[in-house]
Amino acid sequence: MNWFQAAVLGMVQGLTEFIPISSTAHLKVVPVALGWGDPGVSFTAVIQLGSIAAVLWYFWKDLSTLTKGSFRAIQQRDYQAQEFRIAVGIAVGTIPIVILGLLLKSGIVIDYENSPLRSLTAIALASIFMSLFMAIAEVGSAHKRGFDTLGRNDGIWTGVAQSLALIPGVSRSGATITAGLYLGLQRATAARFSFLLGIPAITLAGLVELPEIFKTSTSNVGPVAMLVGLISAVIFSYLAIAWLIRYLQTQNTWVFVWYRLIFGVAILLAIWAKLPWTANA
Repeated sequence: MNWFQAAVLGMVQGLTEFIPISSTAHLKVVPVALGWGDPGVSFTAVIQLGSIAAVLWYFWKDLSTLTKGSFRAIQQRDYQAQEFRIAVGIAVGTIPIVILGLLLKSGIVIDYENSPLRSLTAIALASIFMSLFMAIAEVGSAHKRGFDTLGRNDGIWTGVAQSLALIPGVSRSGATITAGLYLGLQRATAARFSFLLGIPAITLAGLVELPEIFKTSTSNVGPVAMLVGLISAVIFSYLAIAWLIRYLQTQNTWVFVWYRLIFGVAILLAIWAKLPWTANA
């Protein structure tokens, strides 16, 4: 892998991790479709760390406020304080994906790495179904609740939706934003809560994959390419977060609905046409 390919894949990771269109699906489809092959687990783990750095960077002030406010609420036994309620929501919302992730990683449930869930066909179908769920949420929800209304129940239901992102093609941000819309949240609030809820999940996922950097051979990715990919992921992750929150303050989610639908259908058509890069679909 050269530095240009690494920069492109870092951009793909950064943009699709937070925009609700599935980073896992795009990191699997884009390099294969371009003839670059699988970038490898170690490279994917490194650029995932870039997205973690970006979300911590962007929400550092929010995280500091939530942490200080939660400790103050505990000291004063003010368990209805906004910061405490949101922190509890994030904590309980992280539990489902941690439990399911550990079960899948251990192989107790299924052989996740070799599961049909990771096939191109499954990714295409997941993208299409999620586009339909997002469309229903867009049409049928009130979009009235602000950030100050968030609480434990929002964390539970959004956390359950987040765990579905372990299926490639679903999209963590797509599932959580859609859940937020179903719960009546304003679009920008749903996105903001999605990102805050995703910080523990994305960080834990990155830490789990971190040992792969040292265990897996990186002979196909030199240190310069690895660094370029990491920096690219940080920059584009940050830009994606900032853009999406601003966008959803005034716009709806239909552009993502149509993109996900077209993306899924395009993969299915490519499989049907037996294009070379779909050989293992």
